[in-house]
Amino acid sequence: MKDKLITILGPTASGKTTFAANLAHSIYGEIISADSRQIYRGMDIGTGKDLSDYFINGELIPYHLIDIREAGEKYTLFEYQHDFHDAYADILFRKKTPILCGGTGLYIESVLKGYNLPDVPANIKLRESLQNKTLEELTEILKSYRSLHNITDTDTKKRAIRAIEIEDFRIKQDPSERDFPPVESCILGVMIDRELRRKKISERLKARLDEGMIDEVKNILNSGVSPGDLIYYGLEYKFVTLYAISKISYNEMLDGLEVAIHQFAKRQMTWFRGMERRGIKINWIDANLPMDIKLEKAYSYIHM
Repeated sequence: MKDKLITILGPTASGKTTFAANLAHSIYGEIISADSRQIYRGMDIGTGKDLSDYFINGELIPYHLIDIREAGEKYTLFEYQHDFHDAYADILFRKKTPILCGGTGLYIESVLKGYNLPDVPANIKLRESLQNKTLEELTEILKSYRSLHNITDTDTKKRAIRAIEIEDFRIKQDPSERDFPPVESCILGVMIDRELRRKKISERLKARLDEGMIDEVKNILNSGVSPGDLIYYGLEYKFVTLYAISKISYNEMLDGLEVAIHQFAKRQMTWFRGMERRGIKINWIDANLPMDIKLEKAYSYIHM
């Protein structure tokens, strides 16, 4: 399996990180995170990094794409794909097994299917040359680059100009530098019963508050990150920030956050089910099983 990716996905509180670390320990693997918020330094408790989960029998399992950006920065899907492929190639070069693990379905699917979403910079000169053209003229220019399968690209002048900007950028790039290839993977999903998931989410939220999640948010704010930038990250950082700046009460924070996390877990499962409908095979493993049985089931799927 050293030349093939293993993917472990599941909703929040399903225990996927511990499972991935144990699997990595047993097959000399390394973990590539697929979590859209764990990339940020200092955002530890709120994102549930739980770095102690990466220690198995006293050995640290190598992990990638955690703590690679400063809090407050924006991070694009294109950047994630680029960083994933760098880590993936590095792990393969060292003859280890890469294990992609996380709950951000968009990140996972972009890697598996090879989404082509170029990080196109603004071309001010091109925009100015197109500004006075009609929507019909812009549509014809866009047609000169490619067939128009996506009609939303020509809904408005602004969309049409951006679409032309992207096509103009892409046509000038070396194809090998602009496209991310699909990645073959054995995909393992950690399935957790809804009621148990709700119970674990509530328990984990209380534990994170006890561990100092509010102080973590206050420290990030005191470092110069604006409340708006923290609220942008959603969930814990949205509600705790609103509490920290006295916009809501403690109980409003607690109640609102608990509801939001439950809704988030439901959306995660909706995305994973959507992946299956889009042709991605997920082999589900019960989160309640003992770790040795989970690993046995993982081996059976990996070696199919």
